[in-house]
This record gives sequence, C-alpha cells and structure tokens, in this order.
Amino acid sequence: MAAKNVLTRRDLLRLGALVGGGAFLASCGVKVASPALPQTPLNALAVASPSVAGTAAWAAQAPRSPIVLLSARPTRLIVHHTASANTSDLSRAQAYSLARSIQQSHFSRGWIDSGQQFTISRGGYVLEGRHRSLEAAQGGQQHVQGAHCDGFNDVSVGIENEGTYMTVSPPGGQYSALVGLCAWLCQQYGIPASELYGHRDFNNTDCPGDVLYAKLPQLRADVAARLGVSLRLWPTTRAPMTGERVRSAQRLLLAAGQSLTADGTYGSGTASAVRAFQSGVGLTPDGVIGSATWERLIRTVRRGDSGPAVQAAQGQLAARGYSVAVDGVFGAGTETAVRNFQTSRGLGADGVVGPNTWHALQS
Repeated sequence: MAAKNVLTRRDLLRLGALVGGGAFLASCGVKVASPALPQTPLNALAVASPSVAGTAAWAAQAPRSPIVLLSARPTRLIVHHTASANTSDLSRAQAYSLARSIQQSHFSRGWIDSGQQFTISRGGYVLEGRHRSLEAAQGGQQHVQGAHCDGFNDVSVGIENEGTYMTVSPPGGQYSALVGLCAWLCQQYGIPASELYGHRDFNNTDCPGDVLYAKLPQLRADVAARLGVSLRLWPTTRAPMTGERVRSAQRLLLAAGQSLTADGTYGSGTASAVRAFQSGVGLTPDGVIGSATWERLIRTVRRGDSGPAVQAAQGQLAARGYSVAVDGVFGAGTETAVRNFQTSRGLGADGVVGPNTWHALQS
C-alpha cells in the first residue's frame, strides 16, 4: 500500500473546480481517462474509514474470473437501490444474507462476481460487493471494474442500497451510512462531492427510485459538509429533459463552439455536443451536464458582450419574469435585469453574470 500523505482541503476544492429483488443491475464499461489529480496518495484525510464488512466476512464465493483492477481512479459515485423488499430486519445477519443473494443473482446472469463495489443494508451495514473493491479504495490509486451501470463501469463506483425507494425514503441509519461511505470514497479518490449521481442519470431505469433520487442534491451537500468543503451544487441536466435550463445549456454549448440547435429539448444532438465539450475540457464524456460540466460550461458575461452566452442569461432572466430582450446583446436593459435578479437572490448587484449568478439562474 502506498505511503499515507495528506491531501489538503484546498486540493479538494481545486479538484471540484477541475471536474465540478428482480431489478439487480446491468453491466458493461468503457475506458475513459481520469482528470488530472494531485500525485499525492489520497488516503489519509479527515474522514474516517467506515466499518466495511469485506467479502470474507459475509462468506462470499470466489469470483468466477480474475477481478479487473484498473490503474485509473474513478471519477464519480453512482447510487442504486436493490429494488427488493423494504425489510424490517435491520440485523447484520440480514445484511450478510443480502450480499450473498446479490452475488448469486449476478452469478446467474453470467457475471464474474457482484456487480457493485459496495452495498448498504437497511440496517446501515456497509459491505464490500465485488472482491478487492475495499482494498482498492483503501489505497486510493486503483479501481475495481464493476458491472452496475452500462457504459460507466470503468469510471464509477457503484453503491447498492437495500430496498425499493420509489415512494418511501431509506431508513435514517442507511442514509447516514451512505453519506459516510460516499464522503470516504470521495476523499480516497479525490472525487468532488458534486460528482454523485443516480443510476437513472446514465441508463434507462427507475433506479435508485424516485424518492432516493430526489435526495441526491441533499446527499451531495451532506457529503461536502462531511468533507469540510464548499461547493456549488448544480442541477443535473440530461436527456430527455426540456425547458429553459436545457436551452440555456445549449446556448452555452454554442458559445463554446459546439454545433447544435438551442430548442430547449435535450435530445441526441445535445448529448453529442455535451460529450464533445466534455472531452475537450478533460471530463468524462457521459453526455450528462452535472456540476463539473456546468462549472466548465459557464462563462462570465457583462455589458458590451454579445452572442449565445448572453442569450443564455437573457433567456433565464426572461423566464423569471424580467423584462429583457433575448437578443444576445448585453446592453443597459440586460444589466438592469441582472442587477435586479442579483438583489432578489442576495448576491452582489454588480450587473455581471459570473459563476454565482449563473448558479442562481440555473438552480
């Protein structure tokens, strides 16, 4: 294991700026380079390691083939639910039984092992899923290739949460364990707290359930607080969404040199433009506009500027009832509208659309 050195909170903030049961999970993966990270090992920070029951503890069977250990760190965490019964049995024995059940289910699909790297029971017990996942996370330099999110298994850590969360919330102990595990994994791998997603952000699925998915903004905030960092947590924007936020993103993509139509519909053309933009700025090209992509996509505009980025700001202002022409020209009327909006949100009323004003417009 690598020597333990400390990555400072400043490093974590810089990382944030660089990037910003019948329904068990699907598989596959593509290799994508990780963003540039500090060369210091990321395994001795303020967040204590959670208690994780390794595969030996829950009597896992050996994997059917060798585990693939990747040299690149993962760039995101993906939250799942098992879509199994919301059992009232919160015991350790139930947690171990769950882990064995998942492994057998995944063996029956022809997979080499459990698809996810970690599992959290309704009782709040954290378990290693796929073999060597805990070892890799403890070292902070390598990543076990999973089988939990089609197309993103080489770049993401999958966390299964026992239960079905379409209409109910996870128990408090389970959610608390999820916060602790996510904070520790973010620390170990240098993943910003903004880069926590649900399975449905990338694949056509209800996972992790409507209620748990709706809690993801709070999860990001809670993980950031556990890490002791401040982050702008942007709304995840993806297909098949429609509306002014999508149109705003499309106009910002146009300002960045991408080719697409700003029609307010997040279709395949927008997703392709997002992937091209992400590749160009060193982000994982997933076609989803999360916090890291928003931070790279926005550009400061002020009086005298013109073009689609100005239109993006004007469109958001107009959608909020401000009297402004969406003409792409940042004149006196737009400046007045920006000042009024900033005042309404408690921001410095300088009339300039910078990062904090963009965040308020998009949120």
